[in-house]
Amino acid sequence: MPIVVMGVSGSGKSTVAAALAGRVGGVYLDADDFHPPANVAKMTAGIPLTDEDRMPWLALVAEAMVSAERRDGTAVVACSALRRTYRDALRAVAGDVFFVQLDGSPELLAARIGARADHFMPSSLLASQLALLEPLESDERGAVVSIDAVPADVVASAHERWADAADSDRL
Repeated sequence: MPIVVMGVSGSGKSTVAAALAGRVGGVYLDADDFHPPANVAKMTAGIPLTDEDRMPWLALVAEAMVSAERRDGTAVVACSALRRTYRDALRAVAGDVFFVQLDGSPELLAARIGARADHFMPSSLLASQLALLEPLESDERGAVVSIDAVPADVVASAHERWADAADSDRL
């Protein structure tokens, strides 16, 4: 079952997903790598993406996830997946997906974004992402994990929740 580590900018998606991929013996994918140049230019300029910008990007991410699953085993993807419709788009192509929603306070997220020097996402877009975020719903397979711990503990919690879900499928 593929894993999508989701959340707003600054939540630690890339860090957690990469470590989680190592822990499950899977392959790490960063959804940011699939953004077309026009999306990156908009975000760099502080302009929020629209659904029209996101849906083709999400299709590319889902296709890459399926390809990685077939080729390398469990795919672990860092992807914002902020709205239910975006998660539905990933599931429509990839099937059963386990979502790990990283959750933290706006103050912690802003501090993390402000400390980054090598990312195209400006802190000015955090408020729009928080407004757009639709938390996981009870019928979505996944878990909400707090980022108020060290990364190793966040990864351990995410892994435990995914393993529990995978084990329940085998029963």
